[in-house]
Parts: sequence; structure tokens; C-alpha cells
Amino acid sequence: MTIEGAATSARMAGEERRLQILAVAVRLFSQKGFRGTTTKEIAHAAGVSEAMVFRHFATKQELYSAILDHKACKGNGSFEPEQMAAEAIKRKDDRGVFEALALGALNHHDDDPEFQRLLLYSALEKHELAEIFFDKFVRRVYEFMGAYLRERQREGALIEMDPAIVVRCFIGMVMHHSLNNNLWDPSRRLVNISNESAAKHFTDILLNGITTRS
Repeated sequence: MTIEGAATSARMAGEERRLQILAVAVRLFSQKGFRGTTTKEIAHAAGVSEAMVFRHFATKQELYSAILDHKACKGNGSFEPEQMAAEAIKRKDDRGVFEALALGALNHHDDDPEFQRLLLYSALEKHELAEIFFDKFVRRVYEFMGAYLRERQREGALIEMDPAIVVRCFIGMVMHHSLNNNLWDPSRRLVNISNESAAKHFTDILLNGITTRS
């Protein structure tokens, strides 16, 4: 193997180790919270030394930010609302916009329930990760959806109402359903429907309340 090839292999191995530590950290944080998890425990579960953890993440804060970048704000199966609704927005298809966003969010939470639990822990413990997530993601979703709603209001398609209230109602339906399925009622004793059906019904409820009547 050439020196260049060895360097590339070492970088790949280093990135794999970094991702492994991230995955272990998410699992432990989602099970025990931030206050109940130490870097020593993360290292032990990942099969590395604590020094190795700090080699990849100099501080816990850097580790928290890396989790968000990896799970919420970049690739790796992340939830990207602008992309999910892009085609429907071009068509000014209100139903298509909200169904795409609802289905995308529900599927995302089903695929990664650990991250949802981790975010709940961060909020309950008033951890800085909650504020980081709010600034990087939640605020962006409100601004993106709010801009679309304001445009449709100007065009006369939707009633005049504070867009933030509409967004809060829509997210409330989706998030409550997701939390019930993932945390409180995983066997779906109360409501047992597919994510596609849930997205359609939630969109029906929302649009019936905010669409103008001719």
C-alpha cells in the first residue's frame, strides 16, 4: 500500500470510529439522559478509551453539536422539510405540501426514535442541546412554513391567521401522534393507522380550518 493509500485508509477508519462513538452516545443519552451519562460510559460502550472519545470530540459540547449535525441538519436520513415539499410548493398544492411534511416527519421519527427521546431529555433537563436544536432546526421550520402560508394568504387561498399559530397546530398534531406511537402507546391501542393515513387526516383537519370558502 502506498503512503497516500495508507493515509486515506486511516482517515476512513477515523471517520468510522467517530460515527461509532456518535451512535453510542445517542443511544446512551436517549436511555439515561445527559446528566446520567458520562464520557467514560460512552467510551466503554464503544469499546474505546476515554482519551479516544476526546480525540474525536474535544468537549461534551462538541459532541452534542456533532450529534445534531449528524442526525438533524445534514444527510444521514435527516428530515429536510424544504426538500420534501419542494414540488408541491411549486404547484401551490396545499394538500401536497402538508401531507409531504407530515408523512416525512412521522417516518423520520419511526426510523429514529432514539433521537426523539434524546431531544425530549435535552428539553426536560434544560440542556444546551435543546437550544441548539431549536436554533438550527425548529426556528427554520417555522420560518419556512410561515413564508409559504403568508404567500398563500396573500393569494386568497388561505384565511388570514398568524402563520405561527397554523404551524403550531400542524406540528402539534404530528408530534403528539408520533410521541404516542413511540413512547406511550407503541402497540397502537388507541389509534392504529399507517403514517400515510395519519398524514392525510391531519392535513384534512388543518385545511378544513384554514382554507377560504368560495
